[in-house]
Amino acid sequence: MPIRSPAGYRLLIVSLLLALLLSCLLSLGFGSAQVELGKVVGIVLQQVGLEQGGDWSRGQAQIIWQIRAPRVLLGALVGAGLALVGGALQAVTRNPLADPHLLGVSSGAVFGAVLMVLFLGPFAGAFSLPLAAFIGALGSMLLVLGVASRGGRLESDRLLLAGVAVSFVVMAAANLLLYTGDPHAAASVMFWMLGGLGLAQWSLLWLPTVCVLAGFVLLMSLARALNALMSGEQTAVSLGFDTRRVRAKVFVGTALLTGVLVSLSGAIGFVGLMLPHVARRLVGAEHRRLLPACALLGALFMIWVDVGARTLIAPQDLPIGIATAAIGGLFFILLLRRKA
Repeated sequence: MPIRSPAGYRLLIVSLLLALLLSCLLSLGFGSAQVELGKVVGIVLQQVGLEQGGDWSRGQAQIIWQIRAPRVLLGALVGAGLALVGGALQAVTRNPLADPHLLGVSSGAVFGAVLMVLFLGPFAGAFSLPLAAFIGALGSMLLVLGVASRGGRLESDRLLLAGVAVSFVVMAAANLLLYTGDPHAAASVMFWMLGGLGLAQWSLLWLPTVCVLAGFVLLMSLARALNALMSGEQTAVSLGFDTRRVRAKVFVGTALLTGVLVSLSGAIGFVGLMLPHVARRLVGAEHRRLLPACALLGALFMIWVDVGARTLIAPQDLPIGIATAAIGGLFFILLLRRKA
């Protein structure tokens, strides 16, 4: 049963926040070079100016602070952002299977990023890759909505089929670009497409941080409208909401967030499908309660999936997209069986 009382909800959110902080700290010690928790804590305290030194080597400090810490934080941001996107899309489309991966949004972001890397070049400087991914994600989403709409009305039953179809078409176009592009650049792009956090750097974290925070604020401001849309179009209109305006804000905001995250981590699927369902089990479907829970659960999930990716085939990294696809595929099957 979902938690109904305000005190119980506050306790859950505080518990998730503490679990997230502890997970960030614990996960820094895992990898091909294991580092004891005491040393991890000491290195972090030293880097923030609260400790002078300790019995760790310079190499261990480099691994923890320069390599793993940005990776863990990027993983938390990617997990939180994709879970928020999934929760919002499931509400605005009234489809419990909606997800940026299944609706073709991630595929569009991949297409835009591949087009920029192989053919367009850095047309907007450091913002070229996120901008290209955003344009691709938004274009793919609009194409899915156009296919799924009939007579100006969005039919949720057709939405998933349209998303899968458009996703296949867009990924075919992306693969064609890879086949016809420079072989050396295409090889690195193909590895990026599998999804991963290995390219995380401190200098890059500001962009996903700003986008995730802005996306969270936007969706929280639309929480009442999302609740109304979950009850149906007529209900939302009768409560005074401009449904087209709400949908436009959600679609543009989620496309921007997905594009930025995909440009930094590659295509990581099913996070936006799974975590909103878990959050609803815990706190219910009211979006002022649901969205914070989605963000925290998504961050926790991605941090520990990344730990598994770093340790299962160490010293190599397993692409995170493979792990989330395996877990998410099983979750998707369970959802279909429950709906049958």
